[in-house]
Parts: sequence; C-alpha cells; structure tokens
Amino acid sequence: MPTPAFLPVASQGTVKTLIPEELKDIGTTIILGNTYHLYLRPGVDVIERLGGLHKYMGWDGPILTDSGGYQVFSLARLCRITDDGVTFRSHIDGSEHNLTPELVIEFQQKLGTDVMMTLDECPAINDSRAKVREAVDRTCRWAERCLNHHQSSDQLLFGIIQGGVFSELRQESAQAITSLDFPGYAIGGLSLGEAKEQTWSMVDETMPFLPQDKPRYLMGVGSPEDIIQGISRGIDLFDSALPTRVARNGALFTMQGRQNIRKAAYKAQEGPVDADCDCYTCRTFSAAYLHHLFKCEELLAYRLATIHNLRFIVRLMRIIGNAIQQGTLAAFKKDFLSQYQVTDEETRLAQKQKWLKSPRRLKDIS
Repeated sequence: MPTPAFLPVASQGTVKTLIPEELKDIGTTIILGNTYHLYLRPGVDVIERLGGLHKYMGWDGPILTDSGGYQVFSLARLCRITDDGVTFRSHIDGSEHNLTPELVIEFQQKLGTDVMMTLDECPAINDSRAKVREAVDRTCRWAERCLNHHQSSDQLLFGIIQGGVFSELRQESAQAITSLDFPGYAIGGLSLGEAKEQTWSMVDETMPFLPQDKPRYLMGVGSPEDIIQGISRGIDLFDSALPTRVARNGALFTMQGRQNIRKAAYKAQEGPVDADCDCYTCRTFSAAYLHHLFKCEELLAYRLATIHNLRFIVRLMRIIGNAIQQGTLAAFKKDFLSQYQVTDEETRLAQKQKWLKSPRRLKDIS
C-alpha cells in the first residue's frame, strides 16, 4: 500500500453512502473499521461466522481497525477504568460490557482485519497532568498485554502514543511504546478540541522518538490543510470522519478551501464545483444540480458530495507523494497553504465543541 494514505472511516462496516466499488473507483487503498461499534452491533461473533469483516462488508482491500478505546471514553455511558480494563454501558441500549486489552486483541483477530490497534486510554483534552500521567502509564501497560496476547502472524499490531498536551508525557509515552517494538505507531489523543498550534506542537514533540522505517499514523486528522502539515512532519497515515461528514452537510473541498454548495451563488452555476477534479460527481453534474439536491434534501446529494470529498483527499495524497519523490514538498506546501482558505480557528473550535456535545453525534458517527 502506498503512503502517505488516508483511511476513510467505516466505523460500522460501511463508509457512509458509498459501496466498495465506488471506494475503489475513488482510489481508496485502505479503510478504517471500529471494534467498539462492531462489537456492540452486529457483534464480533456474527461477523466471524459470516467470514470476517472483509467478506461481511464486501471490501477486499486492507482494513485497519481501531481498538475502540476512544469511543468507550467518549460515547459510552458510565465508563469505569481500572488497570484490568474498562467497564462501560452501551450508548445504544445501556447494557453493561467489559473490555480488556486481551479481549480487544481477540475481537480484532476474529474480525480478520489487516492492522489492529492496541487498547489505549484517551484522556480528555482538558484533563489534569496527573490524570494524563495515569492514562499514559496505563496505555503502556495495556500495550504490553496486547502485544503478549497477539497471536495472528498475518495481522499487524500498532501501538498508540498518548500524553495529552503535555510535552514531557508525549515524549515518555513515545519512548515507552516504541521500546515494545511494534511494526507501526499511532499518535492518539489529539484533534479533540485543542488549538491546532497545540496539536502540531505535540506531534513535533513525538516524531523524533518514532522510527523512520515504520509507519507513523496520526489518528483523527483529515482536513486538507492538516494532512499537508502532518505529511511534512513525516506522518504516513491519517483517518478522519471529517471529509465524509462535512460532505453530507454540503461542504465540498477545493484547492481554494471548503465551498458551501447550499449557497445561492451555486443555484445557476453550469460547471462543476471543482473544474480541476476528475471525480464522477464533477465529471457528470453541475454545481447547480448539487445545490438543487441539497436544497431538496435528496439522498443522492450526500453520495455525490462524499464521492467528491474522498476523491479530493486521494488526489491530494498522490500529488503530495509525487512532490516527495521529486523533492518539491516544501514548495508545494507553501503554494497549497497560500491559496487554501482554512476555517477561522475560533469558529473551528466552537464548531468542534458543538459537535462533540451534539446528540446527533451518536447517530452520525462516521
């Protein structure tokens, strides 16, 4: 699989609105499933009996599954954490469940995914240093238990680095997790509502401790401007529900920034939203038609917008990959950021907090 690469989020065994063939046509090479959601519904044993996650969802490319740790801490009710594991109540029906590092590995082995993640404790971005310290230490102990329980030679297991927004804890976590010699490493616990300046500061603190000959994965980051910032720092893999989520809200990516297709300016635009895009949506339909679909709340609107946004990200990855090969990444980054209009930071943080507190988030998880 070529890197850098972006993993569209398929938390419940589907990238919302799209079929696997469309993902392939877009150029998607790997997708992200989520152990927490698949464990709760339809159940890991069900998927295993039906041939594993690849067969179950009709996707024959690579799949990476998150352990579900973040979802336990952010979605589940009455979450209780001990050194043994996590006891929580389902956000779906309130039933009580227990996850341990060993169970998380067993579940992912049953799913049959290609890359598995260790169980980690993801602290809230405003947690105290003492609480984040506990999470870092527990994440390391859990990582070792996951590694010891991992038995499938054809499934890679990646370790996760935590540390909140505390530089020394990020460094300590990176040193502890890399000492376990995983085949790949993820930076977790960021893009949770902190300022972007803090995000990149923590990435910069972590990257020197990660081996350059193994994949480095920045979890939960997927806006175009953040992808170019991450790749320029040596990140190989990204995942985020953002491209698909904002697509369903009518925000379409272009090289100039997000465009709101609901705006009246698009009502009579004959050409596509992005004349430089080669996706099915831009090759086939006018911006006026997309505007009409969103105004009428037609289901096709969400499919066409999702196709466009994911294709934009895939194309961006390939352009960046070529720039790396040609030694022109710095010039491309400067040119891209000079024309890409990013969301105002204050507005972005307010939107993030609104989304995190929204009841709709439980229904619209990817």
